[in-house]
Amino acid sequence: MIAAPRYPSLFQINTRVWLRRLTHERGERITLADIDDATIDGWAQQGFDWIWLLSVWQTGSAGRAVSRGCPEWRAEFNTVLPDLVDEDICGSGFAITAYTVSDELGGEAALAKFRERLARRGIRLMLDFVPNHTALDHPWVKGNPDYYIQGSEEFLVAAPRNYVRMETDTGPRILAHGRDPNYPGWPDTLQLNYDNPELQKVRIDELIAVAGKCDGVRCDMAMLLLPDVFERTWRIAPDPFWPKATAAVRQAHPAFTFMAEVYWDLEWTLQQQGFDYCYDKRLYDRLQSGTVRSIREHLNAGLDYQDKLARFLENHDEPRAASAFSWPQHRAAAVITFLSPGLRFFDQGQFEGAGARIPTHLCRGPVEPINQEIAAFYNRLLRVLKEAEDFRSGDWSQIEPFPAWAGNGSSDGFVAYAWAGMSSRSYVIVVNYNEHRGQCYLVLPFPELLGKRLRFTDMIGDEIYDRDGTDLIRRGLYIDQAAWQINVFEVNVTGG
Repeated sequence: MIAAPRYPSLFQINTRVWLRRLTHERGERITLADIDDATIDGWAQQGFDWIWLLSVWQTGSAGRAVSRGCPEWRAEFNTVLPDLVDEDICGSGFAITAYTVSDELGGEAALAKFRERLARRGIRLMLDFVPNHTALDHPWVKGNPDYYIQGSEEFLVAAPRNYVRMETDTGPRILAHGRDPNYPGWPDTLQLNYDNPELQKVRIDELIAVAGKCDGVRCDMAMLLLPDVFERTWRIAPDPFWPKATAAVRQAHPAFTFMAEVYWDLEWTLQQQGFDYCYDKRLYDRLQSGTVRSIREHLNAGLDYQDKLARFLENHDEPRAASAFSWPQHRAAAVITFLSPGLRFFDQGQFEGAGARIPTHLCRGPVEPINQEIAAFYNRLLRVLKEAEDFRSGDWSQIEPFPAWAGNGSSDGFVAYAWAGMSSRSYVIVVNYNEHRGQCYLVLPFPELLGKRLRFTDMIGDEIYDRDGTDLIRRGLYIDQAAWQINVFEVNVTGG
């Protein structure tokens, strides 16, 4: 396996929807074993280091029944698929009955073949791990009901959305639905009890088994297992799980990677407990709010923290970027997000400008036209990320914008970076993340360019400028940009 770059790129695929679409297009059943070489070669050519297959594990009839019968969910599904039928609702991929590959996707052998073909191109495979809960019809419900949070008749009456009566081998039990402490329970799940030492042990064993089938896992709602969060939700404080689990998996699989879905400013906590990457929801939220100073402040954090953030503009939980941002802001947000340090996390459909977020309960998505302007931009951005090695393994620093003249506050609308370290080239990224034109100066952190003649070539656009290095380092690079304008400058020495 080729060594991973410092800042890799990941592509998330909604597996069930993807294979259903390919089956429809080709007129024959397509499994993971049938994906053609051109598709996998295409991911390698786009520069992806990771493919994350969403929802490959076995689910059951109980989850499907809940998904099909919940009026609130069904209303959401109908907005995505106006011609919705029951066969389109396959149940949540996070209501898992077993960590074995779904037969509909080709089973274990198909996944192993797919992983081996990725590895030949230097691409790693990521899969889901859902630590907080299982499906209603998981075998543990009947055989090991003590693995779950127990309820009572009083709890069921007081919070009917959080508890359910289940039949077990030891008689009826009232068990809790899996949940986030801020919301009612997920009705197609049951909450695991991490205060049970035996449960912690079997979950670690499951993780070790999963690690034999892939190169990394994305852990759903990973912060829910932290003792203080678990206590806030269930009034029980279990022993910490993640430090033991990540260490045990790496003892068996030393290069294994953990990525956490995490919120509530708990990213650093989970990084210290063994996670290689944590969702950077804060940057996403700040890009949506448009408060530029808060974006720069967020990016002032140390690289020991930022290097372990997974940065995204959309995923299966968030709205599509093409829907959440106007196009000029979308493009500017993409440059800020994906030319920052950390893991670059892209979603299937993002490059084409898809507008419909597909719920994880569905196995069919809408057919949407490709937005050619968005597609052309992402094609260029991915090529820049792949071809400029500094963006993958170089040294990054933020550049503070200074007012272009006294009284001009528009400099506060800029975000700017420098990259260097792997070649004789340097790079300067500038974004006017504002709906108004702005000006600023950027003092470049390249003292070695003193006395040199420099050429700035925009790798995304078509601008080319010749400048004096001494002036740029002492006074700064003058920037005058329209609203939401971006520049990704490659800086080359032309004389000196």
